[in-house]
Amino acid sequence: MKITGIKVWQVDLPLVEGRYSWSDGRYVELFDTTIVELETDSGLKGYGECCPLGPSYLPSYANGVRAGIAELAPHLIGEDPCNLNRINHTMDAVLKGHPYAKTPLDMACWDIAGKSAGLPVCDLFGGRMQEGIVLYRAISQGSPEAMADSVSEYRDQGYRMFQLKVGGDPDEDIERIRNARMTIPAGETLVADANTGWTKHEAARVVGAVADTDVYIEQPCLTYSECLSVRRRTPKPFILDEVIDNIEVLIRGISDDAMDIINLKVSKVGGLTKARVIRDICVASGIPMTIEDAWGGDFTTAAIAHLAQSTPEEFCFSSTDFNSYVTVSTAEGAPKREDGRMSTSSVPGLGCEPREFVLRAPALLFGR
Repeated sequence: MKITGIKVWQVDLPLVEGRYSWSDGRYVELFDTTIVELETDSGLKGYGECCPLGPSYLPSYANGVRAGIAELAPHLIGEDPCNLNRINHTMDAVLKGHPYAKTPLDMACWDIAGKSAGLPVCDLFGGRMQEGIVLYRAISQGSPEAMADSVSEYRDQGYRMFQLKVGGDPDEDIERIRNARMTIPAGETLVADANTGWTKHEAARVVGAVADTDVYIEQPCLTYSECLSVRRRTPKPFILDEVIDNIEVLIRGISDDAMDIINLKVSKVGGLTKARVIRDICVASGIPMTIEDAWGGDFTTAAIAHLAQSTPEEFCFSSTDFNSYVTVSTAEGAPKREDGRMSTSSVPGLGCEPREFVLRAPALLFGR
């Protein structure tokens, strides 16, 4: 089987809430996602997606996805999409870095591999290890009162895990954490995610002030060394996200006891192939994960669901249903939230197919 053509679409994904805000005053009102289709000489087609969280979150941006694909796509025409090692080796040789741009192509290859084998992708990743994947809800940064109200609203929708977007003024963040914790009962999970927004002294103030509060601390500072310093100042369970972007840093973190949990974002590491390796290292090392991505719609939600569903439940801290945050559905068959959880279907591949009336004319075409 050979890749004969590649199509690339740009799709706008408006937010249900209108705006998503996080640390340092950053926000997004409209997500710009890229969806790819790989066509093969067997007639099988595969789909993938990458949707950066704006240009100021990670070193990635929406136009960069499409620019990267324009560099990569001509080198993939004629390749076997089921030979994932060769596909990734070729992409890494052709374009240094830019893992996010490689992600939708790798994802589409896994979709084809599943369809070719007649199996859902989670079975190719080792099989279903849990029935339903626990979802968190990200709470956009606002006033302490507004964020507590949002927690209550999403509890009514079935969520039992909440990721507060903090990383702003430390005094406000302390109040945000306390108000939100009072909103949810014991046994439910609260994560204070600073998204790199605090300096060390600010993080030290916050973790000290909430020492009596049941909360996880996530990515307080910009660098690994700063986060490690904060980790050593608090007994709170500690999550690293933005700095865990390759295997080398993961292994260093395990060696330094720098975290209890990581956030494994598929596009941050270059696709499902490399994310699966990181997942397996974490499981072998006893490190649970939030399995997710920077953002996305139906295809991204399906991809992370397959990786999460094939992960032992005790090592899958949570995941998220990105397609519930936006107002546009790009595919049929994508996972949907049910009472705070989601599951993949048993349909071969990623289990979803594009809504052609949403995608319309492609932005880029390669091959036939």
